[in-house]
Amino acid sequence: MGPLIILFVLLFILTTLPSLWTKAILNKHRKPHPDIPGTGLQFAEHLIQKHELVGVKVEETDQGDHYDPIEKVVRISTANAHSNSLTAITTVAHEIGHALQDKNDYPELKQRTALVERAAVMQKFAGMALMVTPLLIPLAHTPMVAFLTFGAGFIAMGVPVIIHLSTLPVEFDASFKRALPLLEQGEYLNKRDHKTAKRILFACAMTYVAASLSSLFNLWKWLKALKR
Repeated sequence: MGPLIILFVLLFILTTLPSLWTKAILNKHRKPHPDIPGTGLQFAEHLIQKHELVGVKVEETDQGDHYDPIEKVVRISTANAHSNSLTAITTVAHEIGHALQDKNDYPELKQRTALVERAAVMQKFAGMALMVTPLLIPLAHTPMVAFLTFGAGFIAMGVPVIIHLSTLPVEFDASFKRALPLLEQGEYLNKRDHKTAKRILFACAMTYVAASLSSLFNLWKWLKALKR
């Protein structure tokens, strides 16, 4: 087996197994919990009031659990909104962790939010440039077209890398410096369930690590293809 094949296998393992493991952990703890009195939505509303997150709202969504720092909304997936499972409660605590970051002007969250907004504009430009490039093939040997092609490709492949890498510290902080202490200090979970919540958050964190590795790998493949 050649070195390149070994590299591909290792990257496949590093970028695929964490996601599979995370899904298994989340599904394992989706069962209703006999000792948790409220649903994910109710828990989110409780935490917002308790921590005085003024102006922050809660919504149910089919787009996945996330916190929108621009609209100040904690969005909870349908699966977690009406559940009192450990997965639901832990996920809500994580998203509230992001709202606490926002309240405390956590610099990394502000930087990531600004980056995502700029990246959306840049990637639209890159997409348009890549669509126009084939029409300029007759001029492909001119420096300007070559620069345009490289710039558009680098934005399309490089921006996700920057976003994923900037996401890591934000997600780890929301999970382990905010959500876990929040759950522990509020005594919402017993010691055994607290350990499980930590495992859930760690599993989710690994998906962000995998996404970062995957985006780096895609950028590496693109740069290697350019050399040819």
